[in-house]
Amino acid sequence: MAPPRRATHAGHKQASEKYYGEAPRRTYITGISNGGYLTRYALENTPQLYDGGVDWEGTLFRAQGPNLLTFLPPMLRNYPEYEATGDQEAYRNIIQAGFKPTSEFLWDEHYTIYWDLTQRIYREEFDPNYDGALKAGIPFCQSGTPNCDANYRYSERPQSVKDVVRKVSLTGDIGKPLLTLHGNLDTLLPIEQDSDVYTRLVRQAGNGNMHRYYVIGKGNHVDSFYDDNKSRLRPMLPCHRDAFEALEASVQRGVRPPDSGFVPKPKNGDVVNNCSIESAR
Repeated sequence: MAPPRRATHAGHKQASEKYYGEAPRRTYITGISNGGYLTRYALENTPQLYDGGVDWEGTLFRAQGPNLLTFLPPMLRNYPEYEATGDQEAYRNIIQAGFKPTSEFLWDEHYTIYWDLTQRIYREEFDPNYDGALKAGIPFCQSGTPNCDANYRYSERPQSVKDVVRKVSLTGDIGKPLLTLHGNLDTLLPIEQDSDVYTRLVRQAGNGNMHRYYVIGKGNHVDSFYDDNKSRLRPMLPCHRDAFEALEASVQRGVRPPDSGFVPKPKNGDVVNNCSIESAR
């Protein structure tokens, strides 16, 4: 995976002016998951193009870990045994990998839809030699099967693999304001392996004053599971909208964004359409 190409500030403005008939007065960047990663990457590497961004549970790549190649394989190794027998050692291994207790009700669908596919696609991009001539491995293979991604151990792979991941790694050295939001029940990119880590990187880089981090109670990686789990989840989209408006108010009117914190799901109200990061505590 090659790093995103760097645009020039002049080219960015000219393209917008040509399409819309006038140059932009403000430019913001935002995205979910890999789009959140691109938001982080852009504000680290080309901050001159933007006035700020909202990072919605961006993917984290770190050459030494964590990254999805460090926490998805343990889930793939252990989930089938846990699902079949309730094995407690398998369960502990899953939790130690970063997946949150109380998110178990989401595991089966994530195994079927996300974990296996995501692991194989990204592993093939970063480490194609792992499975030889195969293209993205063997779907839903069990631990012990040759060339199976459930057996993948990132720490044991050659340094050349880490060097490839390093090319797309994040540092936390943002150059413009960034608001991050992440659900505490994210079951694809576990929060403690992702945005918790990224927030520490931002602070270590000395940029904590430009960053806000909102942990959304009962938020998952995707909102599509909400309809079947209304008491156990909340949609993230309304929180993203509120965060984006807070960013606009900060940049354009000097209104200080709410402090970082935990945004609980309210006991009543229209969570499908409303969320207030002002309630962060």
